[in-house]
Amino acid sequence: MFDLHRLRLLRELKHRGTLAAVAAALSYAPSSVSQQLSQLEAEVGVRLLEPVGRRVRLTEQAEILVAHTEAVLERLERAEAEIAASLTDLTGTLRVASFQTAALTLVPAALGLLRDLHPNLRVHLTHMEPEKALPALQARDFDLVLAEEYPGSPNPRPAGLEQEDLLDDPLHLALPKPSDSPDADGPVAALRSVADHPWVMEPEGTAARHWAMTLCRNAGFEPDVRFETTDLLLHLRLVEQNHAVAVLPNLVWNGQPPTLTLRQLPRGQRTRRLFTVVRRGRSRHPAIVACRDALQRAVHLRSSQTAQRPGNDLSAS
Repeated sequence: MFDLHRLRLLRELKHRGTLAAVAAALSYAPSSVSQQLSQLEAEVGVRLLEPVGRRVRLTEQAEILVAHTEAVLERLERAEAEIAASLTDLTGTLRVASFQTAALTLVPAALGLLRDLHPNLRVHLTHMEPEKALPALQARDFDLVLAEEYPGSPNPRPAGLEQEDLLDDPLHLALPKPSDSPDADGPVAALRSVADHPWVMEPEGTAARHWAMTLCRNAGFEPDVRFETTDLLLHLRLVEQNHAVAVLPNLVWNGQPPTLTLRQLPRGQRTRRLFTVVRRGRSRHPAIVACRDALQRAVHLRSSQTAQRPGNDLSAS
């Protein structure tokens, strides 16, 4: 029998990349991690790690072990979920990661619902973009991640993760008020009319940046990106004060009337998809079920409040 703790260390190395990262994540000394993995090699009887420069990588045999370890851990998570479901009181800590606009507009209402229904459940929330949060979910740093996907830019589907749709969030070309950008000539003309304007976008390497750059290039121009930030509220302020143009989602207004001139985007580019992600085997855990239910209720509550509020039309002007 192989030692499960050591197998988990090998799995951590697969996901985190370096012995130092594994040690930091688990509050171990790097030498301790290395010693444990050496002992695992002795147990298995084959070489599991090989040097690559100053780092190490997993051998083919180590990859086989990690695949089986993933299956064992998934079964253990299923067992944990079944035990939790057998209890009458929902307790423990649920670790959630969310990108900014969902954290600002949906999570607070969901937290309120969870607090009322399950006062003994502790929710730990971290603001993190999906590009970092999803690998961290695989590494078991989080239990649930709120993520986004832009049109025509599907996210990778990491093995062992399950998604559940939350809502479709409309996207708009956002311009300062008043704007002389054309409207009747159509979405592509509206984009081309601001080809010479400064733009604010999310940083390089994010799905939102890749999508926005592709959107502009398909309209026939290379955008002049002068401002880069994941903070969409800063995007909003820069457009409001006529420093830039941007593409913004509905959620950034949090149900309030829009403060900018909005133009439609080309067909097929008008919504981003928001969804929750958990590890396979974890989806039936009562805390996950309760959190997803609270988020869905927060979406419906926001939709109802927005529909009842006058002057909140976010359709293209």
